Amino acid sequence: MENDKRNQPAREEKKQDKGGQFYKSVWRWHLYAGVLVAPLLVLLAITGSVYLFKAEIENVLYADYYEVQAQEERVAVSEQLSEVNQLYPEAIIKSYRPGETDERSSEVKIDASGESLTVFINPYTGESLGELNNDDRIMDKIEEIHGELMAGTLGDRVVELAASWAVILIVTGLFLWFPKKMNGAGGALFPRLRQGSKIRRRDLHVVPAFWLSAGLLFLIMTGLPWSGFWGTNFQTLATNTGEGYPPSVWVGNAPASDVETQDIAEVPWAAETLDVPLSSVQGLVPLSLDKVVEIADAEGVHPSYSVFIPQEPEGVYTLSAFPPKAQDEATIHIDQYSGAVLADYRYDNYGVIGKVVAWGITLHKGSQFGLINQLISLFICLGIIFVAVSGVYLWWKRKPKKSMGAPKAPPLFKTKSFLVLMVVLGLLFPLAGLSMVVVWLLDKLVFQRIPAMKRWLNA
Repeated sequence: MENDKRNQPAREEKKQDKGGQFYKSVWRWHLYAGVLVAPLLVLLAITGSVYLFKAEIENVLYADYYEVQAQEERVAVSEQLSEVNQLYPEAIIKSYRPGETDERSSEVKIDASGESLTVFINPYTGESLGELNNDDRIMDKIEEIHGELMAGTLGDRVVELAASWAVILIVTGLFLWFPKKMNGAGGALFPRLRQGSKIRRRDLHVVPAFWLSAGLLFLIMTGLPWSGFWGTNFQTLATNTGEGYPPSVWVGNAPASDVETQDIAEVPWAAETLDVPLSSVQGLVPLSLDKVVEIADAEGVHPSYSVFIPQEPEGVYTLSAFPPKAQDEATIHIDQYSGAVLADYRYDNYGVIGKVVAWGITLHKGSQFGLINQLISLFICLGIIFVAVSGVYLWWKRKPKKSMGAPKAPPLFKTKSFLVLMVVLGLLFPLAGLSMVVVWLLDKLVFQRIPAMKRWLNA
């Protein structure tokens, strides 16, 4: 009993030491992640803020192409296409999009002389309002920067890596934020602005970061399904478990090709891996686009839909509605000869994961609840910029002149609880996990062997 009492302080000291080591490890990796990811987070937040208002911006930029005066009758779709064929006789017509309102022009996407163009047609007169090169559309450039930094697959991986590390930032940041002693809500729930510049700088980073953490995590997790690596594997998992879309959504026994819907059309996330059926080729004349539009209206498809035109004899017409609200999504495949609906796949057909992702995407884009959705998302994006900038500023003001300013931490394998945390996060986000290994190896095999670098990292 006496020995237990004498050993108690030692055990308490050892416990506190372990807690301190864990805290230092978390802080060190939070700092690494923040310094590396902050610039990309700022870029993604800026481009995301702009893209939230894509529809409003394009309505102003392209008013001359979009706006028409409503009249009693529209000309046939075939006449609209005839106008396009006269303007671009060698062009391949890829898709047709009727205006979703009476005051909106029709859009015909074509490939002409190696360029992708959109021709805008007045549906009441059949005359062209002009054309735009799809590669030059400003909001598409913003989307490309936001999704892949205009660098293709490499850029996509970098964005995914930044998003994954942002999750690590949130997890480690919440641990650092958690008050060790509750002496009021200052410094935890609201910033202390009158207790000196050091505390003010700390609180202006930590407190907003806490309040924004849920919103940032939501934007990350609803954006990742579109990523090339994490998103593709997540989509495969959802499809194979039947939670992305059911194994069979065919109307009748439609022969299926080995082509996925995303290969021929722009469709909602849940429909991207849906197998494309084949049209029954029997020497028949393909349906006119007028008839396809009639079928779309009869099926009650949201008026924002596009018709993707088959380029092969056995191909199908694909109707794709990717509207502001998730519950209005639709993907329909139609036999190009008989007009039979071969597959009708809508929000109600989605599995649980498909529905969650559909809602997540429309909320991420700011369209599900209109203006209030846009304003909340804008607030989160602006908050992310503030937190990222304030974090870098806080680090810069705190760090010694000749070192990074990260706390000395024990080797990774000596802090088992932290190692478990990083392994779990690495498994959930494989690119981040791979980068952790790379950083650790660089530190062990390179940085620690260069005296100047070692001093900068560990001083």
